[in-house]
Amino acid sequence: MDHIILNRDDFLARLNTCLADDNLEAVRVRITDLRAQVAVWEPGGIWDTAPSEDTGVTFPRDVLLADLDQILATHTLQRTHYYIARLRKAAAEVRIGKINDINLNRWKEYDEIITDSLWVMERRDNAGAHQAWYWGNFIPQIPHQMMLRYTKQGDWVLDTFVGSGTTLLECLRLGRNGIGIELNADIAARTRGLVATAPNPHGVIADVLEGDSRVVDYAAVLAERGLAQVQLVLMHPPYHDIIRFSEDDRDLSNAASVDAFVTQFVEIVTRVTPFLERGRYLAIVIGDKYVKGEWIPLGFYLMQAVQAQGFTLKSIIVKNFDETRAKREQKALWRYRALVGGFYIFKHEYILLFQK
Repeated sequence: MDHIILNRDDFLARLNTCLADDNLEAVRVRITDLRAQVAVWEPGGIWDTAPSEDTGVTFPRDVLLADLDQILATHTLQRTHYYIARLRKAAAEVRIGKINDINLNRWKEYDEIITDSLWVMERRDNAGAHQAWYWGNFIPQIPHQMMLRYTKQGDWVLDTFVGSGTTLLECLRLGRNGIGIELNADIAARTRGLVATAPNPHGVIADVLEGDSRVVDYAAVLAERGLAQVQLVLMHPPYHDIIRFSEDDRDLSNAASVDAFVTQFVEIVTRVTPFLERGRYLAIVIGDKYVKGEWIPLGFYLMQAVQAQGFTLKSIIVKNFDETRAKREQKALWRYRALVGGFYIFKHEYILLFQK
């Protein structure tokens, strides 16, 4: 994105002059002139007189041009002054949200952050240390988006099914501290090594702990790190027995029934809840399954179970689900099975978002 650096005092003075002028045409002339200068701005130009953090203000050029075009498209002095005042506030004031680092006075600049409930992603983000070696891990975009929306730099994130460490790698990338719990000792060891060698530009903590999330002493785990609570909890459990991750009876993928799966999952939620800060968020990534021709809505079962624990449901995000390698190789066969069986092939999963 093309950014430009303006002298803050000069820029604000121009906007103040427009706000003080009651002649709409005169204001438009000034804004038109301002827009022309922004459009041709280059480093070292007259606007780049004080590019320091204290006296300069940086804008994405396309965002600033769009704001100026919006001002020029108005038909009344009142609306023109409204948009100019909003632009002035964006340049002069920082309004950070309570649970994230988003400057709400410049919300238009956060194109990366998704606010729709339907996520269609063409491919997995494999940037940095991310790898797809673990069968059943979620795409990095999920923890990435959750952290941008619901944490600040330096906050703590807990992942109770850390697997190959996708959440922790995103913690390193975004400057959040992370704790991941993994039941399988071999997976935990491999993930610990991967996380330890990944870039850590913000100098944060990313720990992989081997253990059963249903019995982990979370109070002790947090106390060892000087904490009482975390600011975000992410959970990506097995989708019951669709993939058997181990032979361990404690593994939720080996739950004897759907009811047992839900019960065991709620045990984790119950243990974790006291250690999530009030007002903060719990995100669960889950998909449904088919058994003997019947659709089993695991997502909605878990949704209701978590609501029963006192959480407020904030959103149900539907994300497109990439086909497994086996299904890609037998795409025609699965289509035939769907036609014969009267069902639809799974192409989505849920991100259930709750607030404590």
